[in-house]
Amino acid sequence: MACCGVGIGSRVQAQPASAFPSRPVTLVVPWPAGGATDLTMRILGDIAGRHLGQPVVVENRPGAAGTLVATALRAATPDGYTIGQLPLTLYRFPFQQKVSWDPLRDITPVIQISGVTFGIVVPADSLFQSLPELMAWARAHPGSLTVGSTGIGTTAHLAMEEITAAEGVSYIHVPYKGTADQMLAVAGKTLMVGVNSTGFAPYVDGGKLRLLAVFSAQRSKRWPQVPTVKELGYANAVHNSPYGIGAPVGTDVAIVRKLHDALKLAMFDPQHLLEIAKYDQEPDYLGSADYARHLQQMSARERMLLARLGLAVAPGQTGTAR
Repeated sequence: MACCGVGIGSRVQAQPASAFPSRPVTLVVPWPAGGATDLTMRILGDIAGRHLGQPVVVENRPGAAGTLVATALRAATPDGYTIGQLPLTLYRFPFQQKVSWDPLRDITPVIQISGVTFGIVVPADSLFQSLPELMAWARAHPGSLTVGSTGIGTTAHLAMEEITAAEGVSYIHVPYKGTADQMLAVAGKTLMVGVNSTGFAPYVDGGKLRLLAVFSAQRSKRWPQVPTVKELGYANAVHNSPYGIGAPVGTDVAIVRKLHDALKLAMFDPQHLLEIAKYDQEPDYLGSADYARHLQQMSARERMLLARLGLAVAPGQTGTAR
């Protein structure tokens, strides 16, 4: 029986890439269920599963500003059956605190999918009609403005820090695990301001929230009347937080190619395009090799941004803890 057990284990480990996948694939989404990213990832996974011939099942692991996907991928067997959505925060956190993972070393990039539009929203009947009005009020009432984001160190948080630092404004930062709870807090007026990706779209279009400005390089096609933060005088405040899909390092290149091909077909599928369009997103495709190079460059840019904002921890206090 012991010999048989070893034989079975060897056959499982030696399963050829051509047989992949022979069971469902888990897609780790490091955000709460029901938010914009979760909804778009579920549709992407459903379509990719059809091309793979096996279901792609979403597993939500919210918290820690979207970085819990790193621990999940680092702990997973590199066989292609566990993949994850890679938010920009993965490539930012190692410069802010000690972590048990290294995104450039522990994760194999599979494909870049898209980027998001970030914006500043207030209740529809807020006294703030514009971002300059909001900043003027905050200067006149130091420490009174409450601003929500999707977590400490997320793009939404740093984008607002960039503006308030330029204005010399102090405010109360309220971190949330995801989009839905933050938008409900703003719409319910328990939070004065929300900074988020376009999970706010249904609330803005439904008349519950007012969009004051977006962090894109150009005005949104969906809300062309809304100014960019850049055109309001904050030249460096352009953020779109590109994201993609990754697998554990060591995953067979043939399996990575299969995952890439299925996900590429899925991301350009009309159903997925229609879904991301709801959140003012467009496909921003990069293949595995180009995505890997882009992540190296993005990591370097994140280090510089954090240093410019005074939010980077000294080198000896950051990095991976093994």
